[in-house]
Amino acid sequence: MSVNEAPLYRAPLWLRFKGQLAGYGFLSPWLIGLFALTLGPALSSLYLSMTDYSLMSSPRWVGADNYVRIASDDPRFRAAMNVTFTYVLLSVPLKLIFALAIAVLLNKGLKGLNWFRAIFYLPSLIGGSVAIAVLWRQVFASDGIINQVLMAVFNYEGPSWIANPNTAIYTLVALAVWQFGSSMIIFLAGLRQIPTDMYEAASIDGASRARQFFKITLPLLTPVIFFNAVILTIDAFKAFTPAFVISDGSGGPIDSTLFYTLYLYQEAFTNFRFGYASALAWVLVAIIAGFTALAFLSAKYWVHYDD
Repeated sequence: MSVNEAPLYRAPLWLRFKGQLAGYGFLSPWLIGLFALTLGPALSSLYLSMTDYSLMSSPRWVGADNYVRIASDDPRFRAAMNVTFTYVLLSVPLKLIFALAIAVLLNKGLKGLNWFRAIFYLPSLIGGSVAIAVLWRQVFASDGIINQVLMAVFNYEGPSWIANPNTAIYTLVALAVWQFGSSMIIFLAGLRQIPTDMYEAASIDGASRARQFFKITLPLLTPVIFFNAVILTIDAFKAFTPAFVISDGSGGPIDSTLFYTLYLYQEAFTNFRFGYASALAWVLVAIIAGFTALAFLSAKYWVHYDD
């Protein structure tokens, strides 16, 4: 060290921490929520998933027995998986298609655009409520509005869509698709970011509207489509309220609306098998994580960013 160089001063650890207290103070609500409401319960659930536990007795360690039973000796688990995957594979693509179609129409510069956006977004705000699920059950009942319209227009006496095991799941898919408003708003924001000069150049070159949509709009919207698809898939796997209300918590008829989350609820709060329900919850976490990972791995083949 030369004569003119002063030694590097490092403040004591307590003094440096004191300077960060304000930042940690602002972060404290989030930190409390993370450890008390998210991380703590999650770790407790992971422990309980390896126990035989009910409210009437203390947890008894059983290791991986709950997971073995899920994989090999639980027909209702397989029924719930079948119903849930059917719901996800139908509702997510249909909701994406409806949301994109309405967004493209609203992007044409309609008068009263703000009113149309509010009207189409409203189902996303109220669609997940118990009241709408009850209303949906009445609409698709044997004497509901749907059958009344079919009788008046086509002289066709429709079935009780909710009580028929062949059609019950499709009523829940229709309810999910009806709630396309939030995805529509995101699509509309993405459409507004596409430069108009690209469409003008394509029109000069003689490209039709359909060709412009498939060659310009869709490729430039793939990041938005990817985002909406991931969010909708996660939400579809977690769907609970419609199936619970419409089937009165039974998942009927004949388990045709037995969503995975509904089966988990039955195991925990009807059969009081909290250890087994915790194992079911962690299986659901693994399923959602697997689908999300596959989506991100496939994104490099079809999602096109600016670079």
